[in-house]
Amino acid sequence: MRLAGTVFMEEATKKGEQQALKLAAAIRGGDEKTAQRCALWLAEQRIPLAVQVKKEVDPQQDIRLWVGVEDAHMSTVPIFLKVRPCMTLASLKDMVFLHYGFPPSVQQWVVGQRLPRDHETLQYHGIQRDGDVAYLYLRSAKAAKLRKDTFQRELERRQLEELGIEESSLLPRGSAETAPAPTPRVPSAVLDADEHMEDPAAPLPAHIPKAGWECPICTFVNKPTWPGCEMCCTERPEDYVMPDGYQPDKEEVVRLQKEEDALRQYEQAKEKRKRDNYQQLLQLDGQSLVLSEAAVDCPICFGTLEPGEGVTLRECLHSFCKDCLKGTILNSQEPEVRCPYIDQKYSCPGQLLEREIKALLSPAEYQRFLDLGISVAENRSRCSYHCKTTDCRGWCFFEDDVNEFPCPVCLKVNCLLCKAIHENMNCKEYQDDLKIRAENDQAARQTTEMLMKMVEKGDAMYCPVCQIIIQKKDGCDWILCTMCRTEICWVTKGPRWGPAGSGDTSGGCRCRLNGAACHPNCHNCH
Repeated sequence: MRLAGTVFMEEATKKGEQQALKLAAAIRGGDEKTAQRCALWLAEQRIPLAVQVKKEVDPQQDIRLWVGVEDAHMSTVPIFLKVRPCMTLASLKDMVFLHYGFPPSVQQWVVGQRLPRDHETLQYHGIQRDGDVAYLYLRSAKAAKLRKDTFQRELERRQLEELGIEESSLLPRGSAETAPAPTPRVPSAVLDADEHMEDPAAPLPAHIPKAGWECPICTFVNKPTWPGCEMCCTERPEDYVMPDGYQPDKEEVVRLQKEEDALRQYEQAKEKRKRDNYQQLLQLDGQSLVLSEAAVDCPICFGTLEPGEGVTLRECLHSFCKDCLKGTILNSQEPEVRCPYIDQKYSCPGQLLEREIKALLSPAEYQRFLDLGISVAENRSRCSYHCKTTDCRGWCFFEDDVNEFPCPVCLKVNCLLCKAIHENMNCKEYQDDLKIRAENDQAARQTTEMLMKMVEKGDAMYCPVCQIIIQKKDGCDWILCTMCRTEICWVTKGPRWGPAGSGDTSGGCRCRLNGAACHPNCHNCH
């Protein structure tokens, strides 16, 4: 039975080989029907079969493959490899190992966003022309579980194979396992030409270790002055000490000189950049307006401004066109003009500088702006007093122990107690005279009665700060005192904000604080 089974197996193998050869011939000849029948029979019999394209089909010319090499500690370093498209990935790994010393176990290739397998060819992954791209990522020896002694032994074995020398033929001198090698016969002509040939039995000179530091990653021995590994760019170990008396070779001297020159040029460029930046800052500081360097869109009029047409504010760096900034200044009721930038989530708190305002306005407009600032400062101060002479612009800040103000403009003496000018009369005489004139002046009496009735009806109110009578004709519940510039809530008849001014919700009407209106009749416009 065993003999019959063996014969059967031999017959099946023989027939399988015949069908395989027939399949190859059918494919080569383009006979689809025969190829289908042979392939179907082989599949039904489950004959172990390996199908492979012959090398004659593959392109035989060499191409230059662009390879980007990187690891976890460096960026991509480009190299070029001379390969053939028919090479397998295993052959490519072996070539890199032989030429660069990177073992196949640490090589991870990426071709066309795929991880090729060792038996697959470069042509299979589209590597067919000069300049085609592949990427090589180098894993660490620790991740690949690669020992240093194993790596060194494998590298030496592979180098010997490349030279055509078997590793077993190289045994230590004097080994007991090998017989003494016969002394090669040297032609007499050679002996006559070199009478001073060394004795083959003489001891070899002692091995002089190569100076340098060994890379902890790829084990490549680098020159002592080299700051990083020439192969994988790993930094030189911090504890490495250069040998005493070491003299750099010519290549190292050239490199060190280039490094010194590069460092000196860098320092010079750095100092020059500092000086240029300083000069640029001085130039900008000497300009009243900082013009925009790039094209910008004005956030107010939405016009597109070419470089040099817009104005960039120094305090907040927002850019606008000159006309919009000028309009903002002229329409401002405050001596301090805020940046007009505002959107749904942000309102810029920056302010225009005095020299920016002066550069944007004409001399007459700038003088009116200064007059407005002086007027606002005067009206908002509780210790200010304006001269009572008609059309006089003189005013002052007074203290409690001062009772008179000699105006430097009209040269009249103002009484700070009576808030009037009463020359040649004391305060009592002036107040008595005022009462007498009020009783005999019908127009003054009627005006006083009319104002009192408006206050009683609610058509007018006293300013909570300066106590002048203020009227509201129509519109918003937010009003502004023309005398002291205090913001007032009309429905509550009190100040809009607290003692700290605009934005202080610790006092005032507190409208819309936590969503609550300040008064049932509030029109929700302040």
